[in-house]
Amino acid sequence: MDNAQIFLSREQAAEMLAQKLIQYKGRHPLVLAIPRGAVPMGSIIAALLDGELDIVLTHKLCAPMNPEYAIGAIDENGWVYISPEAESAGISPSYLDQEQKRQLDSLKHRRMRFKSGKKSAAVKGRITIVVDDGLATGATMIAALHAIRAREPAKLICAVPVASPETLDRVSRLADEVICLQAPDNFRSVGQFYRHFPQVEEDDVIRILSAP
Repeated sequence: MDNAQIFLSREQAAEMLAQKLIQYKGRHPLVLAIPRGAVPMGSIIAALLDGELDIVLTHKLCAPMNPEYAIGAIDENGWVYISPEAESAGISPSYLDQEQKRQLDSLKHRRMRFKSGKKSAAVKGRITIVVDDGLATGATMIAALHAIRAREPAKLICAVPVASPETLDRVSRLADEVICLQAPDNFRSVGQFYRHFPQVEEDDVIRILSAP
């Protein structure tokens, strides 16, 4: 696989990311995980850096007839990112409008389910690390970085184990620092670079966020 690294699990990848972020240990960084897959990773990174764990909620906008492919993403405030590929594909404005409304409703449901009405952690003036388990189109990370930048962090960091080179370039323009362990040319999917890559369930997210 062109010498690309295969991570044993999200947990191993999180420990490796934490080593790259070790300079922030003792500075009480805020680690924001993108649900669901990144939440177990965020928990590990926050613990190793003596930081605080929370989530940042965004949701991909799904392509017509292909719900696994992101054509963009939306944040909780309704800000929308549309990928260049989606713009060139000629997806109708009416479909995009319906998809945005559907995913915004989903974000509201997730907020209540994951946080049970609890306030989000304060971002302003803090070192803030946004974590995901990998970047394919990067749509959800782009929406997350946009949402968190508006809350005025002292420093905004994107941390991921693996990304496509093109996506990494897009995301790098939106963060003050990007930590990415590898960006292989043969990138096809995030799961390609994990030996063990189970789905993280909503109950797993709730359990992690509820832990003392």
